[in-house]
Amino acid sequence: KEYVAKKLNVETMDLADEYVMRELREELDIGVITSVPGAAKGIAAKMNIEKLLDVKINSCNLFRKQTR
Repeated sequence: KEYVAKKLNVETMDLADEYVMRELREELDIGVITSVPGAAKGIAAKMNIEKLLDVKINSCNLFRKQTR
């Protein structure tokens, strides 16, 4: 949690705050639970999360392999 909070520039307690995280997810275009017109969804949101947190996500790697 500390790693993610640091990457997102929030406090660790904010990660559990639904209001804070919804605003942050919309701002960073990393997907929200209920869709927002024009916002990233699904695999696009996951790929944004990969870039933002500087981590690899298995489903993104699989998607890239399947689309080559």
